[in-house]
Amino acid sequence: MSQTMSETIPTRGPLPPEPVVTKRPSRSAWIEVDLSRLRQNYQAINQDRPKGVQFLSVIKDEAYGHGAFAVGKVALECGAAFLALSNVDEALTLRQRGIQSPLLLLGERQAAELSCCIEHNLTCCVNDLHTAEKLGQLAANAGRRVPVHLKINTGMNRYGIRWTDALPLVEKICAIKSLALEGVLSHFSMSDELDKTFALLQLERFTQILSGMAKRGLSVKYRHLCNSGGFLDLPQAHFDMVRIGMLQLGVYPSKVCRRINGIAPIMSVKARVAALQSIQKDDVVGYGMRYQAASPRRIAVIPVGYGDGFPRVRNQGCVLIGGKRAPLVGGVAMDALTVDVTDLPAVQLWDEVVLMGRQGTEEISVNEVAQWKNSVSYDVLAGWRARLPRIYVNEPGTA
Repeated sequence: MSQTMSETIPTRGPLPPEPVVTKRPSRSAWIEVDLSRLRQNYQAINQDRPKGVQFLSVIKDEAYGHGAFAVGKVALECGAAFLALSNVDEALTLRQRGIQSPLLLLGERQAAELSCCIEHNLTCCVNDLHTAEKLGQLAANAGRRVPVHLKINTGMNRYGIRWTDALPLVEKICAIKSLALEGVLSHFSMSDELDKTFALLQLERFTQILSGMAKRGLSVKYRHLCNSGGFLDLPQAHFDMVRIGMLQLGVYPSKVCRRINGIAPIMSVKARVAALQSIQKDDVVGYGMRYQAASPRRIAVIPVGYGDGFPRVRNQGCVLIGGKRAPLVGGVAMDALTVDVTDLPAVQLWDEVVLMGRQGTEEISVNEVAQWKNSVSYDVLAGWRARLPRIYVNEPGTA
């Protein structure tokens, strides 16, 4: 006769000894996030933000690779009204770590997620009557009245109910007694470029809905349309709250949007020189023999590659060593890249290397890395992999 699981696992007796945890040595590649600079960014945003306009901190995808808990905690300390996430798992991770502030879930929710959202006080965006009614039924069963935000599609055509159909849904949501329509939002397709034609059209459509609500005697606590670009360039669209994502991290959403004094990047990507090779004329470097030396060269090996999120480029880009630029040679591998340090004779094993960030008077910006990757800064920041440990520096209470 086969034994059941409960029969094979003892329910009494001494607990096994605690495992011996050996402190792991630090990896020779890491990401630094400067929390003091993050606070300075919030200070600059708060000084620029009009009185009466609150801000929401968007920290989805681990705050674009910076660490959702660390960034969210500082954002709340600096006055954020909400933290915004993309999915339930992200939100639950923050709840498990003790963050009890309002959390807004952007995007759509499956019906199976709604009970969990109610249980953990997660505010949902609703975009259709079916979801609203299901959420309302579950809230009523739990003896709760839960807040929701209605997402209106003003032209981006991703999430939300089309603006032409929004007012009847507003009325129906307001009629569900177990729901409280706390917010109405939309999202700009392009708010950070010089041409604001479509952004202004979206603003007009959003305003039409708000006017229609006012005529029906319906109001909400939070009307929010602006992302970072809208906050910077479209003050007429600020309403009650703005959603700040990249700007809080010290990165502007475009080259042409308005600048604020005091904003600076908070992320640096660093490593150490892991090997040095002296090669001769005609020697090749790396997979595919993409680089051939025209003369004797000195090559430094950096233990970071595309497996960490560095662009998979060939003979393009650079790093900083000793405050100087060292050009990449050969192709970037999964775990390593190679740079030419022939003109930097002082470079030694385990010297610090900056792959993104500032060293001395030189800087490699996220926008520069994005050019190598043929992508955008959002992709670069969110693309740094979790296997690069995040180290938080200049945190209050630490030396």
